[in-house]
Amino acid sequence: MNSKKISSKLLDQILDETIYKVSESKNEVFEIGELSRKEFERLLKKLENIKIDVAKVIDERDLLEEKTRLARNRLAKVSHNFNKYTEEDVKQVYETANDLQIKLNVLREREIQLRERRDELERRLLQVKETISKAENLTRHISVVLNYLSGDLKRMGELIEDANRRQTLGLRIIEAQEEERRRLSREIHDGPAQMLANMLLRSELIEKKIQYKGTDAAIAEFRELRQLVRNSLQEVRRIIYDLRPMALDDFGLIPTLKKYINTVSENFGTEVTIQIIGQEKRLASNLEIALFRLAQEAVQNACKHAKASQIQVKVEFRDEQLTLLVKDNGIGFDYNVKKENAFGLIGMNERVDLLEGKFMLESTPEKGTTILIQIPIKKQEVRDEVYN
Repeated sequence: MNSKKISSKLLDQILDETIYKVSESKNEVFEIGELSRKEFERLLKKLENIKIDVAKVIDERDLLEEKTRLARNRLAKVSHNFNKYTEEDVKQVYETANDLQIKLNVLREREIQLRERRDELERRLLQVKETISKAENLTRHISVVLNYLSGDLKRMGELIEDANRRQTLGLRIIEAQEEERRRLSREIHDGPAQMLANMLLRSELIEKKIQYKGTDAAIAEFRELRQLVRNSLQEVRRIIYDLRPMALDDFGLIPTLKKYINTVSENFGTEVTIQIIGQEKRLASNLEIALFRLAQEAVQNACKHAKASQIQVKVEFRDEQLTLLVKDNGIGFDYNVKKENAFGLIGMNERVDLLEGKFMLESTPEKGTTILIQIPIKKQEVRDEVYN
């Protein structure tokens, strides 16, 4: 009994550590966003000043062009009536026109430089703005992960204590959940947490590169930072999907199951087909997630353990029952021979029992495996929503 309590405490410690690390990652992303906002404000002020300088240069150029035009006309007149003017007069008119032309050329070059600087700042502002947007989106997604960790996963501890009290496979449940949390902790620590730490360092490096190596080096660093944000976001989304596919709440069992099957087909190179029989309907949230996990476990077993090249999934809706069939052409096994660590099938059987359903399995070595699950559907478990 003491060992069970200790296991529960260790599990809670792992979850608390995971929540702490994800919270730190969220703070780091927030700091990146704040640094980017400060940089955005600084660049914006600089852009406003340059725009003012450009306007001033344009006004000066227009005025100088008019003076230069008049000076050229004066020079042309003097040249045409050369004998009417003294040598000193001719020299003065020529020098005046030449000085004005030189000043005009310098002013035009200054205008070109200012315009190029203005365009460069506008491009940098767009890049910094995109970085801010990515940081905000990543912060929101990390918040979703934290909600799952401190919400759904936190309740696992309560489930474990209940299993301990009932003395029903408590030790195995603790070990399975402990391993899952370790996996989640490692994935978050080795994935998004490392990426976020790297992004923070990169943001500090960008500031230094702007100061010492110029905008080109900083822009290159910004591009790498953007790719890091994109990769981290993809990793967070994958972790969120593993915890609970959000499409279940929005679209229901069948669309989510179809999306999952397409993903499996792409990742494993296995031909997975799905057939829907009867009128599709939305079910209670807890029932949809349970059915999705059952189908997910069956398909994963066929891909990873049975080494199947073809998998058939059938879902049949009836008024008071839903039937799930998963059939593969894998290596199969002798179901009468007890296998060690067969927690996947045991967990599926237990989940079906909790749903008051029936779980049937048929497998023959080298001839594949068929899993048939029948779940009763109560009227109160059917939602008013329908599929499109």
